[in-house]
Amino acid sequence: MKQKDMKRISLHVNGETHELQVESHLVLSKVLRNQLGLTGAKEACGEGACGACTVLIDGIATPSCMVLAVEQEGKEIETIEGLSKNGKLHPIQEAWLEEYGAQCGFCSPGMIMSTKGLLLKNPDPSEEEIKEALGGNICICSNYEHIINAVKSAAKKMSEERSNG
Repeated sequence: MKQKDMKRISLHVNGETHELQVESHLVLSKVLRNQLGLTGAKEACGEGACGACTVLIDGIATPSCMVLAVEQEGKEIETIEGLSKNGKLHPIQEAWLEEYGAQCGFCSPGMIMSTKGLLLKNPDPSEEEIKEALGGNICICSNYEHIINAVKSAAKKMSEERSNG
């Protein structure tokens, strides 16, 4: 039996540093879920086509099934679990609830992280820009109208937060 190719890495996830021993071929979604217990990023297609496993890597929405964990050292990784602070939901999460953005909820973490990635670079996106940014995320409940409304609401909430200091 061949010995597994293991590597010691340090991942910075949701503001915390984690020292891990990982198999060098493992994608980030597997390490997040199986070694760190962060199950918000869903494992679905394994091909980067559905967006269910989307996380932010250095502020960019990225399907975590498409990047090797060992290549993420020195990068800031944010998962859905890192959005709320001190028991308070992030404005994007609030908007999702208020606008009924989640139906079954399976796609929501990836959609929310894609939304945050969009709003970090474009705080006031048009509907077309929202559709483009979420184009890599699939909702099997066909909840897109509510999701688009949630993104618009989140943009407004975040703008108000910035204005209020």
